[in-house]
Amino acid sequence: MGNTVLILQFPRTLNEKIWYKIFTNGGDTLDHYEKLLKAIELERKTEMENAIEEIKRTSAFEREKEGKAILDLKGKYVGMEVGGLHLVKFGRKKTIETEISVGDVVLISLKDPLKSDLYGTVVEKTKRSLTVALTDHPPRWVLKDKVRIDLFFNDVTFKRMEDAIRKIMKAKGRLSVLRDIMLGRVKPASPANYTPSHFFDENLNEYQKECVSLSLGSKDIFLIHGPPGTGKTRTLTEIIVQEVMRGNKVLATADSNTAADNILMNLIKYKGLKVVRIGHPARVEKELKQHTLSFLIENEPDYSTVRYLREEAQKLSEKRDSFLKPTPQFRRGLSDEEILRLSKRKGSVRGLSKAVISSMARWIEYNVRVQKFYEEAKNLEERIVKRILERSDVVVGTNSSVGMEYMENHVFDVVVIDEASQSTEPSCLIPIIHGKKIVMSGDHKQLPPTILNPQAEPILSKTLFERLIESYPSNSRLLRIQYRMNEKIMEFSSKFFYGGKLIADESVKSRTLRSLGIKNASSFEHPLKDILSPDEPLVLVDTSEIPERFERQRPGSTSRENALEANIVCTIVDGFLKMKVSPGEIGVITPYDDQVDLLKRMIKNEGIKVSSVDGFQGREKEIIILSLVRSNKRKDVGFLMDERRLNVSLTRAKSKLVIIGDFSTLSHDPLYRALLIHVKDNGKYILFNNAIF
Repeated sequence: MGNTVLILQFPRTLNEKIWYKIFTNGGDTLDHYEKLLKAIELERKTEMENAIEEIKRTSAFEREKEGKAILDLKGKYVGMEVGGLHLVKFGRKKTIETEISVGDVVLISLKDPLKSDLYGTVVEKTKRSLTVALTDHPPRWVLKDKVRIDLFFNDVTFKRMEDAIRKIMKAKGRLSVLRDIMLGRVKPASPANYTPSHFFDENLNEYQKECVSLSLGSKDIFLIHGPPGTGKTRTLTEIIVQEVMRGNKVLATADSNTAADNILMNLIKYKGLKVVRIGHPARVEKELKQHTLSFLIENEPDYSTVRYLREEAQKLSEKRDSFLKPTPQFRRGLSDEEILRLSKRKGSVRGLSKAVISSMARWIEYNVRVQKFYEEAKNLEERIVKRILERSDVVVGTNSSVGMEYMENHVFDVVVIDEASQSTEPSCLIPIIHGKKIVMSGDHKQLPPTILNPQAEPILSKTLFERLIESYPSNSRLLRIQYRMNEKIMEFSSKFFYGGKLIADESVKSRTLRSLGIKNASSFEHPLKDILSPDEPLVLVDTSEIPERFERQRPGSTSRENALEANIVCTIVDGFLKMKVSPGEIGVITPYDDQVDLLKRMIKNEGIKVSSVDGFQGREKEIIILSLVRSNKRKDVGFLMDERRLNVSLTRAKSKLVIIGDFSTLSHDPLYRALLIHVKDNGKYILFNNAIF
């Protein structure tokens, strides 16, 4: 940590504690956006260091075994795609088993990846190949044997966040007003209740309709607080369609590609709405490809000219490369003009033969033509992009994709950001600088974005959504009716996180496994029979009287695992499978990565989703089994004391939630003690007194 001040160009003598205090608590030396700039630089550096350190400490064989590298590949150039990206297909005879997937940024090398600076984006994946898009024509070594690909860190988003912050710092006009509202210098106008003549989605509830009306009546900002299962994206969709009907152009974004695709799927149901999905098509669901900017560009009549220009440039490049490239080693200080003049005179100079000068001159002549063709192709493609964006009603993308070069001068009447409570403030600023009005949805009672750098964490984990909803409560509304879970599963979170305001819709209020056709667990013995009961939606299994209950820690790991709880989880999973529950309806979640790893090795059925709590945010299953892991004589609950992590854990299940934990440890935290009391009063509490599992 001590070197951080050097990166930020602070004096070497500046005491780190003093700097940290200034950084986190403010002061005359740093304003809000300067803090954000330094925070994202710290986070960027940490992500890069982690990626490099992982490559350094792990052998190539081990990285491939972990799914983070692919070895012994051979590249084949397969042409160009929209945007002038060059495609290389890397393949081998041996089947490729890897975690690297479409959309990932990869580092390509021959031997030592840390000596390479060739990066690309995976655009296609098969059993024996990966196709990667590169910004420049690939070097020749890429087409040889023994090429290595490593999963790597993506720097682009950080650069786009930095650009957005710098632009908003210098903002004038309408954007400066939004900036001052976000900084608390100016209050936003209070929302008027603008009730539309009719709602396009006839099934919206009264709270969703209120949000739509108030959003339409807002001049500056409006915030939708949407607890789990309350239909945030559905409400945003109605707002977007209503804004388009008023003649407004809308930019709709989210932090993740999945959430952006969800917005797109909702919007394309409305025929006649002109929607464009920006971002690399590799990161978009296949069934939505026809709505991507790339697809639309390729189907424009004049795109054939772009393709022709690039093909000609490629042919000329191949001819050019048959001559000697005038690198510093060969040109000996000569400029292009001097080389061309010498070639015409058939002269030699500085130890360069006539043949060498002539070959370099030919390379230069061809290169001028190559660059001319590429420039013409780029200019024409930019005009096509501008035309498509100008005729669209809604542009959909991730926060980061809005920072692409072709979006630079586009301004929208309304910017809508979904999942805003999972986006850092710098991430949200990327779309915001393109708008005149901001509508955001999120839930600051769930987990904030994950920040790796401990010094950046206090700055970046406080989201713009949370800041604004705390500063301007009258410019926000709570969605109260949830459509996900049984009322008993909902009640604890409603009481402790949402002021008791949540209401279970009639369609889910009494939802149980039995109502879904799952039959009795009569063939099982107690207490397993009680745990699996299709009539009981809320079960707590307390391991506090079992001697083998304690957590353990792997050497060198900061995470935790609990073997007893893992065994209990497996027994419960097997029970549900014997009851003919589909594996796809079962989710197993736990706060600790080592417990995730242990459970994945023990649960053989690949259809069952096993994940960390953080990784399950935004998802749901009919059945959720939650392993809380912490069990120790110190009564230490670790980061389980984060209330938002518990809230996410308890709100993923639709029909049945099974909580497993040592409540002699956990109940030393007031919230877990309240949970224990709640389940005893409203669900099924099971105290084990022997290691039956």
